[in-house]
Amino acid sequence: MTTENNSTLEQSPPVLEKELVEGRKRELSGWQYWVVAGIALSASLFHLYTAAFGLLSAMYQRGVHWMFMGSLIFLIYPFSKSRPKNKIDIWDWVLAALMAGGCLNILLNWEAIAMREGMPIASDIYIGTMMIILVIEAGRRAMGWPLPIVAIIATIYALFGPYFPGVLAHGGFPLEELAPFQYLRTDGIFGVPLGVSASFIFLFVLFGAILSVTGAGQFFIDLSLALTGRSQGGPGKAAVVASGLMGTVSGSSVANAVTTGAFTIPLMKKSGYTPNFAGAVVAASSTGGQVMPPVMGAAAFIMAQFLGISYWDIVVAAAIPATLYFISIIAMVHFRAGKRGIKSLTDETAPRIGRVLREGWHLLLPIITLVIFLALGYSAVKAVFWSIVLMICVSWMGKPQYRMTPKRLLNALIAGGMGAVEVAAACACSGLVIGVIGITGIGLAFSSFVISLSQGILPLALILTMIGSIILGMGVPTTAQYIITSTLAAPALYQMGVPLMSAHLFCLYFGVLADVTPPVALATYAAAGIAKSNAMKTGFTALVTAMAGFLVPYMFVYNPHLLFQGNIFQIAFSFITALMAIIGLSAGVQGYYIAPISIPERIALLIVPFLLIVPNLTTDIAAFAILVGVYLLQRIKAKKNSAPVPESTQP
Repeated sequence: MTTENNSTLEQSPPVLEKELVEGRKRELSGWQYWVVAGIALSASLFHLYTAAFGLLSAMYQRGVHWMFMGSLIFLIYPFSKSRPKNKIDIWDWVLAALMAGGCLNILLNWEAIAMREGMPIASDIYIGTMMIILVIEAGRRAMGWPLPIVAIIATIYALFGPYFPGVLAHGGFPLEELAPFQYLRTDGIFGVPLGVSASFIFLFVLFGAILSVTGAGQFFIDLSLALTGRSQGGPGKAAVVASGLMGTVSGSSVANAVTTGAFTIPLMKKSGYTPNFAGAVVAASSTGGQVMPPVMGAAAFIMAQFLGISYWDIVVAAAIPATLYFISIIAMVHFRAGKRGIKSLTDETAPRIGRVLREGWHLLLPIITLVIFLALGYSAVKAVFWSIVLMICVSWMGKPQYRMTPKRLLNALIAGGMGAVEVAAACACSGLVIGVIGITGIGLAFSSFVISLSQGILPLALILTMIGSIILGMGVPTTAQYIITSTLAAPALYQMGVPLMSAHLFCLYFGVLADVTPPVALATYAAAGIAKSNAMKTGFTALVTAMAGFLVPYMFVYNPHLLFQGNIFQIAFSFITALMAIIGLSAGVQGYYIAPISIPERIALLIVPFLLIVPNLTTDIAAFAILVGVYLLQRIKAKKNSAPVPESTQP
């Protein structure tokens, strides 16, 4: 959102970049801007206050949160693209007021509502019906039609259960029962997803917004160039590292792609990478930000609530898979650079690590503080709150243009409030779906369906879950995709012997990878726009570049040591075998190892990852033998090709 009276952010935070690219938000000025900005600022201050002094009880915390977020959606997003973006329509003011009124009804009358639970009065039914409609419309405006359509289908399923066939049939629930259930319980709109948004996610979005204003984006890019720029294909590797670093504080793949790609994509193209590949690398690595600790995507916080464990446990479990994912993209870039003969950056173009750290070392302190607080057992709310406080303080150690002056802080708080609305909309809309799953019992029926369809064969069940997660992830945000698939499919995988952590991470990974899976690959579209490349070709290139991401989830399902379970020797050995799989896959896909490879060598390398999915000493040795064998064969070929040609004898 911009304004004509110098109210814009001096540096747009990553959490808002998606909206800046798509241009779907209104551009307001004057009193309308200040009303919207005041609501966003109030939301930020409320969440900071409860983080410092303690969260309110569930319905109060979630009610205030959704009152701010739901109202903002109708004021920020117009009804359609054809509506003017420089003013708020009168009916949007009405819808925002109705949304606020529905939340205030809970906040002001909660004791009476709780006393009559199970015996709704007429107002509960009317307001509940209104809130269901408003949540669906808010989701449509913030995210488009896919998730609201899922919510509508779920609502129809709950109302007309007897008319559905087979195992899908149920007794049905009249609107008089469904509307209060969705509105007045912590199972529907105000369920776990919105609860996580109200307690954790908002603060982390705010953390990213404030960190961006302090110049962290440029620091991460400079640090990446300093670390990798002088190696083979350095600009490409710098793009991967920069996206990984930015991913530690930004859970949005599209925002990550825009923030880092604006600098790294032109540099990659200048170095010799094709526009398609440059955009693909940024899209694939930016997508990994949603699974990159310590600040993963919003779904990770919901996962902690679903599993009943601390967020730190999720961070620890996700560390090795995320590292493997980024190493795989670096390997793809390395082998592509070797194949195309792309050189490293020169000393003149690559910054020195010492200078970069001298100028921006203070920006690492809030992230380090966040990790330490989580590791010490503090709640994620307290950890991010004190990290925000520290970040504001240390900003004064940096360049003057990045210091957190009162004006910059005010703008960052406003931007954080506005940047959190899309995730909140996804959580509220997903709550409708979760409510239907809970009230109808369809979750148990779906689990039985997956088990019966796969005939109890785990690999087939995993493939079915993967396909479902990707398809759903193409249409809805990762958070909503994870909520739905983990509720439906994860229990089935658990019944087949997959640990719950592995099952939930499996669902999350493939929902994330939907962002680089054509035809709907949002991160790819953003990167392709910067690279000026064909979006569909870039999408398929990104899919190939991220191929190891499709391998890693299967590996940690069959090998829980990759989730930091077991002793250090088991974990280290599993990590090494996973690296072997990634090297074989990357070299085989790119057609280059230490030199261009023949078709038989390529086939042999592509076999390596399949040998290493299931832990087995025999297949591990076979995979190692293939990697070493192809390496030695290429060394022999290289020596023959470089041998001097004997001079011909003179007659």
